[in-house]
Amino acid sequence: MPCRAWSSTQEIKFGLTPVCLTSDLELLTSLRAYLEGSLGRPVKLVTRRTYQEITSLLISGQLDAAWICGFPLIAFQPRLAIAAVPVWRGRPLYQSYLITGVDRAAGSLEDLRGDIHAFSDPDSNSGWLVTAAELASRGVTSDRFFRRTFFTWGHRNIIRAVASGLADSGSVDGYVYEVMRETEPTLIERTRIVRASEWLPFPPVAFAASAAGSDMAARFRGALTGMADDADGRAVLRMLRLDGFRLGDMALYDPVAAKVAAVRGLPG
Repeated sequence: MPCRAWSSTQEIKFGLTPVCLTSDLELLTSLRAYLEGSLGRPVKLVTRRTYQEITSLLISGQLDAAWICGFPLIAFQPRLAIAAVPVWRGRPLYQSYLITGVDRAAGSLEDLRGDIHAFSDPDSNSGWLVTAAELASRGVTSDRFFRRTFFTWGHRNIIRAVASGLADSGSVDGYVYEVMRETEPTLIERTRIVRASEWLPFPPVAFAASAAGSDMAARFRGALTGMADDADGRAVLRMLRLDGFRLGDMALYDPVAAKVAAVRGLPG
């Protein structure tokens, strides 16, 4: 199905995955208001339980843009294009954390062998791919390395699972973890970081490639990259704990592409 054409009057549909802090009603309201003011038309924020659902809606033209993850951006090339990349703490980068309970003495991935391990989503870079790629470099799958794995369908849920003892360990988005260190410190205090990954490209906002050259796509990019220069936009960024958004290219995501290739190359 081709991506639907932009028009001057239609509602803009913007998809959000759990990479955004979508449980914050004030944030969602402020984000929608900023985009509507900047774009001059109604905006509908669309959330789903899984990354796959949002990516499928974007590729099929049922969404105009979506805040996705670097993993599906790579996996669905050349059908997706970058709209803009968030900037966090001065860079368009973040990390994946391995976490465990606060009282546990574990200092490496190897110390987590045999755990019940929580992942976020099978299409998440920080919440699945990073750990899976490291295990692939050792010639093993997560199902063989861990006693059991499960998906929580949200990075916050990984932290809750580890903090409560439902999981022995988890692979979580470091940005979400650091934001929750501010917003839910008593929960974070029940966990600890075993190891942080290398710095990786932040989850992007993306278009279907067929729509990326349209006038409205240019306006949407402008709304994102101009957010730090607008009072309402800065209020949204403060809630997101982001510095702003910048333009990006596919080369930024080469480290993610390498991890995808490593996992795909592992024998079953």
